[in-house]
Amino acid sequence: MTHVLLPVAALARRADLAAVIGAALAAKAAGAGHRRIALALGRPAETVRGWLRRFAGRLEAVRGVFTVWLRALDPDPVMPDPGADAWADAVIAITAATAAAARRFVLEVSPWEVAAAVSGGRLLAPGWPG
Repeated sequence: MTHVLLPVAALARRADLAAVIGAALAAKAAGAGHRRIALALGRPAETVRGWLRRFAGRLEAVRGVFTVWLRALDPDPVMPDPGADAWADAVIAITAATAAAARRFVLEVSPWEVAAAVSGGRLLAPGWPG
């Protein structure tokens, strides 16, 4: 078995950085379609659609995982208000957990680096979260 250490800016089996993929996920949460997102990011539409499909299948699970992290990182968390839909809720949970990590550890990190770290680089991998 071979082990590879991923930098926190990367996701397993993805050529693009977590920040690029995260930008696509956040744009979808804001209501953009895959073609418009692909054009804005300079990525193939099929690639972006693949990211969105993979993430769409785990929205509630992602929201749950990052809400647990929010509660673990903040002794008195302010739970975020619900978003417009499940996409927005998942992205809001990732952002809220990132803000809690930044407050607790006094650091600057992007929400998508936190998402990559929490998921062990498997944010879009089959079987995550378990």
